[in-house]
Amino acid sequence: MISNQILQSTIVGLKEITRVELAVVDAGGSFLCSTFEEEQETILSSLSDFVESAAESQEISGFQFFKVYDEQALTYIAIARGSSEESFTVGKIAAFQIQNLLIAYKERFDKDNFFKNLLLDNLLLVDIYNRSQKLHIAMDVSRIVIVVENAGNKRVNLLESIRDLLSFRKGDFVTAVDENNIIVVREVEKNEGYEDVRETAEKIYQLISENGDDSLHVAYGTIVNEIREVSRSYKEARMALDVGRIFFGERNIFAYSELGIGRLIYQLPIPLCRMFIKEIFEGRSPDDFDEETIITINKFFENSLNVSETSRQLFIHRNTLVYRLDKLEKATGLDIRVFEDAITFKIALMVVKYMKYMEEQ
Repeated sequence: MISNQILQSTIVGLKEITRVELAVVDAGGSFLCSTFEEEQETILSSLSDFVESAAESQEISGFQFFKVYDEQALTYIAIARGSSEESFTVGKIAAFQIQNLLIAYKERFDKDNFFKNLLLDNLLLVDIYNRSQKLHIAMDVSRIVIVVENAGNKRVNLLESIRDLLSFRKGDFVTAVDENNIIVVREVEKNEGYEDVRETAEKIYQLISENGDDSLHVAYGTIVNEIREVSRSYKEARMALDVGRIFFGERNIFAYSELGIGRLIYQLPIPLCRMFIKEIFEGRSPDDFDEETIITINKFFENSLNVSETSRQLFIHRNTLVYRLDKLEKATGLDIRVFEDAITFKIALMVVKYMKYMEEQ
C-alpha cells in the first residue's frame, strides 16, 4: 500500500498546478488524504452507491469519483471537487497517477523480496532467472554487495537516505535483511573497479556518521559477474564486517579482498585456536604481558621489525628496546626479530583477538 504521506504529497502537487481540490478515500470509506476539510460527510454519503455500482467514474453531488484498482481489487477512490470538464480531467489524472504509484510500489516490493531471497540463498537457479526476467533485472551485469551496519544508529530513515544517495544510479538496489544491516547491491559498470566501489562505501559511511557516531562500519565483498553469484558477494561482505571489527578496529570501511590472514583465522574452530595458543605461550596469554611490552610489540610490528625506527618512535635507546625483546624471548621462546618467530607471534596475537571476540559474542 502507498503511504498516506505520498498520497497527500501527490494530490497537493496536483492542486497547486490545477487549483482543483482533491481527496483520496480507501475502499472502506476512510479518508486517507485531502486538500480540503469541508463537505467530507457529503462525499461519504455518496460513496457507498458509487463503490457498489459498475461505473468506473461518476459525478455525484458536485464531486467527480474515480475508482483505482490493485490487481482487479478496488483499493482507492480518487475524488475531485467540481462538475466541470476540467474537474473531471484533473480527477482522471489523479486516479492515473495513483494507479502508477501502486504499480511502482508493487514492483519495488517484488524486487525487494527477490533480492532478499537471492542474498539469503532461498531461490533455486531456475527461479533466479525466471524472476529476474519478469522484474526486468539484468542477469549478466557485474555487481558487488555492500553491507552497512545500522545497529544503534539514531537515524530511523537511514534506509531511505541511502536510497536517495544512490538514486542517480538506476541499476543499484538498496534493502534491509534485518534491523541491524542495510544491504546495497551495486551494479559495477565496465569502466569501474574497486576504487569506485570504495568511493561509494566512503560516501555511505559519511552519511551514517553525520550524527557523530563513528562506531558503525561499512563492508563490501568482491565483484561478481552473474546474478546468481550475488549471494557470494553478500557472504563475503558479512565476513569482512566481522573480521574487520576483530582485527582492524581502527578502520571504518572493510574490503573482503584486504582482510589478509585475518580471513583465515576467522574460519578456525575455537578448540584448535586454544590448542595453538597453549603450544605457543605454554598456558599464558598475551593479556598477561604488561602494557609496556604490548606497546613495544605492536610498534615493532608496525615498523616491519626495524629496531632503529621502533626505538626512535618509542623515544627509547636502541639498547633498551633490545633488552625488552630479549626479555620477551625468554618469556615466550620467540625472538620476534627473526622473521619466522615474528610471523608466529603475530598470528598468535590475532588468534587471541579472535577468541576473545567469539567469547564476547
